[in-house]
Amino acid sequence: MSALNERIPLSICVLTVSDTRTAANDTSGDYLAEALRADGHRVAERALLPDDRYAMRALVSRWIADPEVDGILVTGGTGFTGRDSTPEALLPLLDKEMPGFGELFRAVSFEEIGTSSLQSRAFAGLANATFVFALPGSTSACTTAWERIIRHQLDSTTRPCNLATIRPRLKE
Repeated sequence: MSALNERIPLSICVLTVSDTRTAANDTSGDYLAEALRADGHRVAERALLPDDRYAMRALVSRWIADPEVDGILVTGGTGFTGRDSTPEALLPLLDKEMPGFGELFRAVSFEEIGTSSLQSRAFAGLANATFVFALPGSTSACTTAWERIIRHQLDSTTRPCNLATIRPRLKE
């Protein structure tokens, strides 16, 4: 197997943001952690926090500062209702936004949930060369995001480009 075709395992943190979920019923976080492992990545750390922008910001900032963490997947808090505040908490931490992710996620979601996809404030970006993806809290939305978009960008064999192979250059 040539180096071009070798998969690069990444170290990813998973955060569930919810005022109602517990470790016992966190199906979205369970799904993302298992999907990462199934694709050969390592779950560096997993956490569940209430929808509190300062607690989120503190934890994600610690992960962003850790040179061993390649990326972060956040599920929950991206809607319009209640205390949803993931974008307000995490967008200020990003060095660069990846607008195409939110646009593509909403387009793919439209196929499944129609115009309700407009209510998603899913986003992605880079902070300290660490990629951050913020997804809705439903397991269905996490499955859509993973299967249709994220898994391919974390796969070092995806061409013409992917996040796994450009990450070292992001630090330059």
